[in-house]
Amino acid sequence: MDPAYYGTQFFNGLVQGGFYALLALGLSVIFGLLRVVNFAHGAMYMLGAFVAYYGGQLFGLPFLAALFVAPLLVGAFGILLERLLLRRLYRLDPLYNLLLTFALVLVIEDVMRLFAGSLGSPYSAPDWLSGATNLGFTVYPTYRLFVVAVSLLICFAVWFVTERTPLGARLRAATENPAIARALGIDVDLLVTVTFGAGVGLAALAGVLAAPNTNVVPDMGDAIIITTFAIVVIGGMGSILGSVITGFIIGVITAIGAVYYPPISTTLPFILMAVVLLFRPAGLFGKSEGAK
Repeated sequence: MDPAYYGTQFFNGLVQGGFYALLALGLSVIFGLLRVVNFAHGAMYMLGAFVAYYGGQLFGLPFLAALFVAPLLVGAFGILLERLLLRRLYRLDPLYNLLLTFALVLVIEDVMRLFAGSLGSPYSAPDWLSGATNLGFTVYPTYRLFVVAVSLLICFAVWFVTERTPLGARLRAATENPAIARALGIDVDLLVTVTFGAGVGLAALAGVLAAPNTNVVPDMGDAIIITTFAIVVIGGMGSILGSVITGFIIGVITAIGAVYYPPISTTLPFILMAVVLLFRPAGLFGKSEGAK
């Protein structure tokens, strides 16, 4: 097969991996501090795409502005959900949080169907990102290269903030021992709220980036979030670095796998998850409960 074809598939995998990495990153950030498995994450991804679409249609919101506005608006919506609903369940069995976020998915998607219908709407990339770029070995859509670049930049920025800044140190302290963190004067409740909003905002950002690649529909988050959960498990629950690396790896693996045997491409992440769990139950980058 032509090497240029493999190169194209590799970059297709990086594009899809960028969406996976941003979604998995948001899930990991939320789980790391709140210990909440947020089933509504895919719905937030969808809402980010709709904010970009309706912002452009109704208010002439440019694409670059949508990259900032959508995460802020959806993040604010996430903060509202955390304050009004999730916070009341933290002391209960984690199953209650899971059921609540699953119910939120059903409600949010049905509300969006009432407003937008079920067929979806196209959202075009801006003119300055149209066309293709010559990479030497192949010609590749400029917008898709932009997606890869933005995804890598955001993932690095989140990793840097959590691992190399005082804010990240407070987040880690609140994650590992909330009682001691409170005793040291850290406002753990505020950190929880901001963290949930930030994690949801990352999902919305992924939705904006994905909108020009697909129809904007109310159920667009359903399929991708299932694979994203597998990625979080493979990388290690709560591991930011693991989520990012695994997201890009899974994107490339599924794209290359589709070349050889298309039917297996959608199941490859789950096959890999089963294999990883056999040998490393905590995930590739995760730590077991007894590890210090």
